[in-house]
Amino acid sequence: MYSTPQLVLKYLRYYASALNSKGHGVHSPFVFDFIKFIKNDRQQYPSYSLIEQCRKKLLRNSNLIGVQDFGAGSTVIKTNQRNINAIAASSLKPKKFAQLFHRMVRAYQPSNIIELGTSFGISTAYMATAAPNAMLYSLEGAPAIAKMAQDNFDQLGIQNIQLLQGDFADTLPPLLQQLDKIDFAYVDGNHRKAPTLDYFNQLMTKSHNNSVIIFDDIHWSAEMEAAWEIIKADERVTLSIDLFFIGIVFFKPAFKVKQNFILRF
Repeated sequence: MYSTPQLVLKYLRYYASALNSKGHGVHSPFVFDFIKFIKNDRQQYPSYSLIEQCRKKLLRNSNLIGVQDFGAGSTVIKTNQRNINAIAASSLKPKKFAQLFHRMVRAYQPSNIIELGTSFGISTAYMATAAPNAMLYSLEGAPAIAKMAQDNFDQLGIQNIQLLQGDFADTLPPLLQQLDKIDFAYVDGNHRKAPTLDYFNQLMTKSHNNSVIIFDDIHWSAEMEAAWEIIKADERVTLSIDLFFIGIVFFKPAFKVKQNFILRF
């Protein structure tokens, strides 16, 4: 992982080079609509407050749980016995991004969603409540974290989530075998180059022209930046959007020339 000063410098460079938040100068109608109707949508949807109450409970919970980490590991917490509030503070996607995922799912209305990396289920809940008729398959490696996520889904009354616990290498291939297609995916696990590219290529076996895939922490490390560059350059990707902390790729053939956008968010 890059050091904090390195990340700050990278963010400042990103912000200086990114297109403004209003979408001025964006010549793609699709991206302009993404900015205007999804990224800049300030409406407070009904599920927001309930999910944020769940987040607050996690941030107040100082109980210890045992954590088995299958990915690159936490750079903040090194022990296997960890405080729930410390995990929540370091691993939950901030409200700003989790609510963006909700708006994206609400706008694109996928029939199925795959999430690699449930954590305590905050982002999962945001996506699931945006499309209650869709099925969301969320994969989490750590048993104790998966159990807490399921408890949160139960408390929120969300019934369209299937939580699969185990190493992604064991849970993703059989899941893909049972699905005809993937409409929407969020990759937030094992922040290394080779696994990230492997997840991308596995997801691509069931993706289609209208699929959307989000990658988390694309500037988290040199490895993740390298993976993001390879994903952007893939001939199947026709459009990418870089929001610094996440990257989004689309596959619509109508974009005859590959387009890569860096947007302020």
